Parts: sequence; C-alpha cells; structure tokens
Amino acid sequence: MVGVSKIVVQLKLTPSPEQATVLESTLRDLNTHATWVAQVAHECGVTRNYELRKHTYQQLREAGVGSQAAQHTIKKVCDAYRTRRSNLNHGNYGPKGSVRRERIESRPITFRPDSGHPYDARNLSFALDARTISLWTFQGRLKDVPFAGSTDQIKALAEYKHGEADLLCRDGTWFLAVTVDVPDAPEIEPGSFLGVDLGIVNIATTSDGQVLAGRKPNRYRRRQQRLRQKLQKKGTKSTRRLLKRQRRKESRRSRDANHRISKRIVAEAERTLRGIALEDLTGIRQRVRQRKPQRVALHSWAFAQLAGFISYKSKRAGVPVVFVNPAYSSQECAECSCTHRHNRISQAVFTCRSCGVVAHADRNASRVLARRSQDVWDAGR
Repeated sequence: MVGVSKIVVQLKLTPSPEQATVLESTLRDLNTHATWVAQVAHECGVTRNYELRKHTYQQLREAGVGSQAAQHTIKKVCDAYRTRRSNLNHGNYGPKGSVRRERIESRPITFRPDSGHPYDARNLSFALDARTISLWTFQGRLKDVPFAGSTDQIKALAEYKHGEADLLCRDGTWFLAVTVDVPDAPEIEPGSFLGVDLGIVNIATTSDGQVLAGRKPNRYRRRQQRLRQKLQKKGTKSTRRLLKRQRRKESRRSRDANHRISKRIVAEAERTLRGIALEDLTGIRQRVRQRKPQRVALHSWAFAQLAGFISYKSKRAGVPVVFVNPAYSSQECAECSCTHRHNRISQAVFTCRSCGVVAHADRNASRVLARRSQDVWDAGR
C-alpha cells in the first residue's frame, strides 16, 4: 500500500488595495473571536473541540462568523491549547512550580491580529487557470483574488488533493499555505545505507566523505549572533523591529540551506539505490550537557528540520530512512568497532587505539551510523 505525504505549497497572494482591506479586517476579526474563544476555554476548563463548541459556536454565528469559519476558529483554539499542554508536559516552559510555567498556565491563550487562520474546500476555492482564489470573508465571498506560484507549485495543486489552507499576512504581504497530499513512491530495497552525521562544525557529513555546509553557515551564524547581542543591548523599539526582521531572515536562510542539503543527500541515495541512516536526536537538547558557547552553537541550527526535510523527500523518492541510536558513534571505530573515548583526539581527527586507522572524525561517525542502520533494517524486516 502506497502512503501519502503532506507537503505545504505556499502561494503569494497579490490582492488589490480594496481586496487587501477586506482580508485584513477579516483576519483581524477572526483572531479577535479566537482570543475570546480561548478565554472561554480557559475559564470553563474546556479544551476539547466538541465540548468547546457547545459553549461558543452559537455566539460566533450570532457575531457574523460563517459556519465553517466558526468551526475552524474553535479547532484553532483547541490545537493551540493542545500544543501548550504538550510543551508543559515536556518541560519546555520550565519545571513545575517555576514562575514562568505558572504564569503561562494561569493565562488564557491570545492570538495576534495577523495570526494565520485555516480555510478548507467549503469556504475556499481555486481557479488554477485564472490563477485566482475565492474565499469567505465577513463582507461576503471575496472573488478573483490573484495569486502567484512556481510551475511545480501549480502542478502540485492541479494533480493532488488539497487539505486545509492557512491565510497568512507577513509584513504586509499575503500568503496562502495549502496542504497537499502527495503519494509516496514505492520504497526500494536498499543494498546498503548512506550514513549522515549531523554536527556543529560540519552540518552534515556522509559516509561517502562528502561534507555538506561547513564554514560558510557557521560564519554567518556567528555574525548574526554578534549582531543580535549589539541590538539587544540597545533595547529600543527600532532595534526590536530590526531583531524581528533579522530573526525571520536567519530562519529563511537556515531553511533554504536545509532544503539544499537534504536534496543532495536524497539524490545521492536514490542514484546509488541506498537507504539513508540518520541519527535519532530526539531530546538531544535535554540530554546533552555542554559549556555555554557550545550550547549556543547546538541550539542555533534546526537539525530536526533538516531530518524532517530528508524524511519527506525520501518518501517521495522511494528511499528508506532509518533512525539509529547515535550513542558513542564519535568514539567507535568504523573498521574494528573499538570504542574508546580517546579515539577522537580532536574535533576533526579520529585515530583508533586498537587498529590504528586514522580518519576524518565526522566521516568515521557517519560510517558507524551506516553500519548500525543495516542492523536496524535487518531486524525490522
């Protein structure tokens, strides 16, 4: 049975000034109603969709919110509380009894006026030939809103089933993020695995010895860190606005780099009919204890995002991905399996104390991951 992967197609809307005014007022009013629903949920202690609908749906309809928009508003609030509850359970807001955790738990969730709002096929439709959309607003159905997208994005919208779409406004520019169900390619039977070691100095190193993204992104990250420190010391409104723009810029640059790295890794595995072996880094930020400069470097790159990009691109290419335990992979020899903490004599050099092999430390670790993944793959068959 062929699976399905959900990808997000982000379209840029180019509404007229009149259409933009309608979209802005609709998004602002929907988020105002969502904030009210969140307050009711907090006061009543109800965060499940069906129960919360009993308390709020009729009031939303009387306020002029469409039936489908009202249901999406309630669902949006429930999803927000579910996300907050998950973060609390995982200790992301501090331990129990901490000031920050108690402050967050004691307050209802609020939504920014420009927060994204979901639409579906009942209140949003596409005219792909005309490159326009039609969607529900408080002023009635808004038709013929132009959008722009790449050839691949339009092709995906035309060929595959649409899911929910989020209406977004970022710095005055309108976007529509559409979820599309893309069938996975039939999975190949791998002859071996391409190991991928993720690191701070070298973002990704394969067992073939290919280093993907090294000094250049690290220099950029250090430069951005110094700039943030300077701006944070000033603390003015203009510096806060600049920090917000810089954060988004850095996020876009990191996301683009992860897309390029993941594309090259999947393409190489597909070309050589191999699977991909990745480190299971779940909870690494809580497990790893490092000095402050190293903690900054560890938290400054989206490794989970990179692994996610590799996973969904692999599914579309039919390349199997195996996540393996990375424990002691930097200390284990890929040739003789000898594990010793003195095997890695520096960040870049690995020298086995048993067989004497000398190798690049990251490449040796990626070869260890590739060997471990074969054992995991054989055990799961």
